[in-house]
Amino acid sequence: LKTFLIIFCVVFAMNKLVYINAVIPSESMQDTIMKGDRVLGNRLAYIKDDPERYDIVIFKYPDDPSKIFIKRVIGLPGETVEIREGRIYIDGASEPLEEDYLKEEWTVNNDGYVFQVPDDSYLVLGDNRNVSLDARYWADEAMEYGVAATESEAEKYSYVSRDAILGKAEFKYWPKVGWIR
Repeated sequence: LKTFLIIFCVVFAMNKLVYINAVIPSESMQDTIMKGDRVLGNRLAYIKDDPERYDIVIFKYPDDPSKIFIKRVIGLPGETVEIREGRIYIDGASEPLEEDYLKEEWTVNNDGYVFQVPDDSYLVLGDNRNVSLDARYWADEAMEYGVAATESEAEKYSYVSRDAILGKAEFKYWPKVGWIR
């Protein structure tokens, strides 16, 4: 019984301090991470470093912090991110971001977005953009849920604040095993 109690305490502490365990509930990150995959995230990844573009992060959903989401970092603090015809441009660049992880043509809500990422936040999108509930929708949902009363008040819900990021998704362990990239 003593051994079981020690093992339980160690596993509990590791889960709260070192890693985060997540089950992927939707197709929003396909084909990088599939619905039903079980993922481990590193809670210590951003102790000294900040999230970088293309990192896959596990975070508290801006509209309802009791929910945990997983998406890819696209926009960094202070950047202007523009979505035009299924391409992403950072700070007025003439060339779009290289996104070789997208497995199909992005056709849904792929044009007319401009995001001014706040200094303490990140813009995140799913890899399966045609079905992903991501930054493109969160401000509207904040108004729909009554979390925000006006469009300008709702704008902040489009971003994930630095302190809402729980960890960096790094490893899939079920049903297939492998590193996440």
